[in-house]
Amino acid sequence: MALFKINGSQVTKIIAKDLDLEKTLQVLFEQNLDTLLSIIFLAHEYTTSFGGRIDSLGIDKNGSPCIIEYKKNQNDNVINQGLSYLRWLLDHKADFEMLCQSQKVDVEIDWNSPRVICIAENYNKFDLNTADILPINIELLRYRIYNDNILFLEPENYQKVKISTSGIIKKTKTQKTNGDLLQKVYSINDHLSGISKETLDLFQGLRERILSLDQNIIEEAKAKYVAYKTSTNFVDVVVLKSGLKIFLNIKSGQLNDPQSFARDLTKPKAVGHWGNGDYEIKIESVTDLDTVFALIKQSYDFNK
Repeated sequence: MALFKINGSQVTKIIAKDLDLEKTLQVLFEQNLDTLLSIIFLAHEYTTSFGGRIDSLGIDKNGSPCIIEYKKNQNDNVINQGLSYLRWLLDHKADFEMLCQSQKVDVEIDWNSPRVICIAENYNKFDLNTADILPINIELLRYRIYNDNILFLEPENYQKVKISTSGIIKKTKTQKTNGDLLQKVYSINDHLSGISKETLDLFQGLRERILSLDQNIIEEAKAKYVAYKTSTNFVDVVVLKSGLKIFLNIKSGQLNDPQSFARDLTKPKAVGHWGNGDYEIKIESVTDLDTVFALIKQSYDFNK
């Protein structure tokens, strides 16, 4: 993507550049994981029992273990590496739990939704084809560094093909997995069963507005909520039997909310809430959609 700097009525193209050292990319992300991806950093070059080392290990705000691999060279096979580390991690849950305890991370671990995240300057067709056909979700993020110390980050979009892992992933007698999947797959319909027609109309109306913001927005059903994200979640929607609960991924004090529609979860600090960010909104009527959507738009602009 071409970027330009505006100075009065003049525009100047910002030139892309390469990183000086391979490790610079990894260190940059590790020191800013919370800001970039809403992930708590746990370990650098985490050594596994089979000798491999996970580039970065973390956990997101919803308790999902996160394996992050960086493609520093054109020939790096980060997708296969990430899958190998995911298999190892699911066989060594106690090690990860002890790491979280040692880092004093007070988040309940969600072993149903581990994440494998690959970060690269670009991906070739073989990377994309591999990610397409895998039975689990691999998150591909593309970055670019520009002059003026600008970092550009976006998801590499692809169409996910859902296939059974039966016959692909073999389980041992002692291995406990969720059916035949390393990740449990949720759907939007899982969140819409048993709700009132009013809540269904409310969700569909809000969903349509959110997806209209950008064709690159990713909608992802999680265990407890539906996430909407670009490179990271900007809004999470919990479907209740009556109404919706919405979480905005904005830090406390940075939301322009003149009607005080949103609740600041840091005042006092809320315990055990789902979703990302410091603001929560409860909506029960379509008449409030315009107000709520304006707040969601702020979170989108902040995180895009």
